[in-house]
Amino acid sequence: MPLTPPALLIKFPGTNCDAETARALQAAGFSTSIVPVSLITPAHLRAAKLVVFSGGFSYGDYVMAGRIAQLVSEVKLGDSLQQFIADGGYVLGICNGFQIITKLGLLPQGSLIDNASGRFQCRWVKLKNLAPESPYLADLPDEFELPIAHAEGRFVAPDGQAQHYLDQGLVALTYKDDVNGSSLNIAALQDKTGRVLGLMPHPERFLFPQDHYDPDWSARQNHGWGYYLFRSVWREISGSRKLIA
Repeated sequence: MPLTPPALLIKFPGTNCDAETARALQAAGFSTSIVPVSLITPAHLRAAKLVVFSGGFSYGDYVMAGRIAQLVSEVKLGDSLQQFIADGGYVLGICNGFQIITKLGLLPQGSLIDNASGRFQCRWVKLKNLAPESPYLADLPDEFELPIAHAEGRFVAPDGQAQHYLDQGLVALTYKDDVNGSSLNIAALQDKTGRVLGLMPHPERFLFPQDHYDPDWSARQNHGWGYYLFRSVWREISGSRKLIA
């Protein structure tokens, strides 16, 4: 596996975090390409090792967050995303991307709806890492911080299913506190393979200590926690996990 595995970022009208996410992926060791959904084809997926749905407000969230992006993706890609995953590919959905891949059925069933506060929330949150063996979270501690910025971030599972997801190891991150009313404070979900992850917080916004609100914050190797999420999945895909301490 090349040490600069290719990551594909699918851009929808209204996606506004693709450039920052591409920079984060490049810092972690990926090569990147940002492709508008109008031009996307299954061939783009076959050339990638990681497919990323970045944050933003695809199609203005005018219907519901991620709904139109879901429909357009299904028209453009058919079942090729599912085949990409079945062939060993990785998929990451951040914020609006989490909403999109949930609607695409790539994650456990549920909906991301209006925050319990009824307001857009932009703040830092404390998170608990419940999936320390996840390709995305293996290099992160048991608890860490990331920023959020969403109006429709409350994850609601079908009756009784949230606890089932927790018991089955499908809940990757939880908020340490009740941030938006999500079932069991769920902040991120993974699929059964562990190669698909959706999270509401924005790791691309915390790559360096200077990104933190506390000017005295420091971390190992002069990087913020978000960097380690991207670096973790790079280590997994590149085959470097066993080679790099």
